[in-house]
Amino acid sequence: MVERGGSDVPGGRRKQRVSMADVAQLAGVSSQTVSRVANGQPGVIDSTREQVLAAMRELGYRPNSAARALRYGQFNTIGVILFSLSSTGNSRTVEAIATHAAAEGYAITLIPIHVPTQDNVLGAFTRMGELAVDAVIVIMEIRLLDAGTVQLPPGVHAVVVDSDAGDRYTVVDTDQADGARQAVEHLLDLGHRTVWHVTGPRTSFSGQRRTQAWREVLTEAGRAVPPPLHGDWSAESGYTAGLALAEQPDCTAVFAANDQMALGLLRAFHERGRAVPEDISVVGFDDIPEAAFFVPPLTTVHQDFAEVGHRCVQKALQQIRTRDGSGPGTDLVPTRLILRQSTAPFLKTERE
Repeated sequence: MVERGGSDVPGGRRKQRVSMADVAQLAGVSSQTVSRVANGQPGVIDSTREQVLAAMRELGYRPNSAARALRYGQFNTIGVILFSLSSTGNSRTVEAIATHAAAEGYAITLIPIHVPTQDNVLGAFTRMGELAVDAVIVIMEIRLLDAGTVQLPPGVHAVVVDSDAGDRYTVVDTDQADGARQAVEHLLDLGHRTVWHVTGPRTSFSGQRRTQAWREVLTEAGRAVPPPLHGDWSAESGYTAGLALAEQPDCTAVFAANDQMALGLLRAFHERGRAVPEDISVVGFDDIPEAAFFVPPLTTVHQDFAEVGHRCVQKALQQIRTRDGSGPGTDLVPTRLILRQSTAPFLKTERE
């Protein structure tokens, strides 16, 4: 076996890097054929492809992605910058991005940002540049881009998720407002006089959209708008809010801004003897896989995270391939209400 590579050897000499020509020589084919195999291009018969791959394995050859990028103008890699993997929406969106990127022949490079500041965001983009990516998808749940405190570097192909920055960037998001509207209207249609609300974090764009829609529906219907109870997406915060709501005798319906907080509500109402849905109806948001197995199964707003990830990748690829792509604007993925057993009609005669 020929000894090659890039590591040091005794005597101060360095092993020579395995080249495409070395692979071609061992496999008995042309360098052009090796290039087609390395880049996954068609036009190579199976037996020859296996012969080339065997030579690559024997020599320890790895295609030089940087050199290939200089030649073809792209790295076949999409960067993903995000502020949290703990939330359901973010983790499922990243999973969808990775799946759809792989289907297009792209890898993803993930950089989390623990403290969302201008310097940290710019630092993440600098790292992305060093790692050689063709475009960046930014999952920015908090209102930084919206407030203009964070600016993406000029000239970077970028798609932003969960933001109100469609006047400056390409944005993909689920229709947060319509999903919340469906939830509140469902409860009003069941005869409930009003709907209480457990919000997401104050800094969350999606949480604020849901709260705004909740308030607008009640106002348009001429119903009282109860004071919202603030949560942080966790089941614990929903449980704390549920203990307070259980003491409100006029509370018959609650819209929780996500399913985890709805789970906390169910626990609190059970402990306080408020039956769901007989005494209080509960609607969540997200439609996490576990929602169908809550007690009772949770009525909730379904978000299509797979479609969000798919559209993010498609818009990033459009920018890469056209060197321009679509301009600023927001692409909203529809939501839909999933009816289960946590909501029921409000029977006035039993409560008056």
